Amino acid sequence: MQASDEELMQRYGAGDAGAFDRLYARHRAPLYRFVLRCVKERAVAEDLYQEIWMRVIEARGRYEPRAKFTTWLYTIAHNRLVDHWRRLGPAPVSLDGADAAFDPPAGEAADPARVFDGREKLARFAQALAALPPAQREAFLLSEEAGFTVAEIARATGANEEAAKSRLRYALAKLRAAVGDD
Repeated sequence: MQASDEELMQRYGAGDAGAFDRLYARHRAPLYRFVLRCVKERAVAEDLYQEIWMRVIEARGRYEPRAKFTTWLYTIAHNRLVDHWRRLGPAPVSLDGADAAFDPPAGEAADPARVFDGREKLARFAQALAALPPAQREAFLLSEEAGFTVAEIARATGANEEAAKSRLRYALAKLRAAVGDD
C-alpha cells in the first residue's frame, strides 16, 4: 500500500529524506504548472516554485496533518503568489507553447479546418485565462491543476466556500464564452 502524502510528510519531518523525494515526485509537475500559469514569466515561476518547496522543507518539523497535504501545499503556494502580486501587481499568465499541446488526431479527423479551429480556440482560451482576475484564475487552476474541490479551494485561498464557488463559476463562464462553448 502506498503511503499517503500526509504520512510521507510526517516521515520526512522525522528525518526520512526519501519520503520527501516521493512527495516531491508526486506534486512537482502539477504545482509547477499551477505557479507558471499564475505568473507571467518562467523565471519568476521557477523562483516562486523553489520558495514554495523551501517553505515545505522549513516546516517539516512543525507539519501536522490538519487537512490534506495538497491543501497545505497549495495554501503555501497561494500565499507566495499573493506576496508576489502585492509586490508587483497582477501579471497575465504565460502559456508559452500552449498551442504545441494541441495534437490533432490522425486520419479523417485531421481536417485542416478542424485543426485550425482547435488552435484558434486554444489561443482564445489562453488569452481569456490571462485576462481573468487573479482570484478567479487561481480558483480555476486549483480546480484543474490540483483537482481541488470548492471546499479545498476555499481552504487553500483563505476564502469562504461561497466566494470560492463564485470565483470558479465566473472563471468557467468567462473561459467558456471565450472559446465559444456557451
